Amino acid sequence: MRLWFELQLRSVLMSESLKTSLTGGESVYCINEAQLAKAKSLAEGDGVESERVREALARIENEYSRNERAAIAFVLIERLLSRTE
Repeated sequence: MRLWFELQLRSVLMSESLKTSLTGGESVYCINEAQLAKAKSLAEGDGVESERVREALARIENEYSRNERAAIAFVLIERLLSRTE
């Protein structure tokens, strides 16, 4: 599955523009539901981190197209998978 994801990501990044929609059925990556629930909880919380996450999400959602947001999401997921901090 990871190899498939990496190939999908490379094909998007290597193209001159995002001519293919990333938000459709075949570009779906498996996400751990527990991690997604924790992420939503962080985004909906009351702390400083929660506010920062909400501000980033609002800016991204307001300034970028759906396809651009999908590209950002894929790249962030890939970077999280490849780096341990």
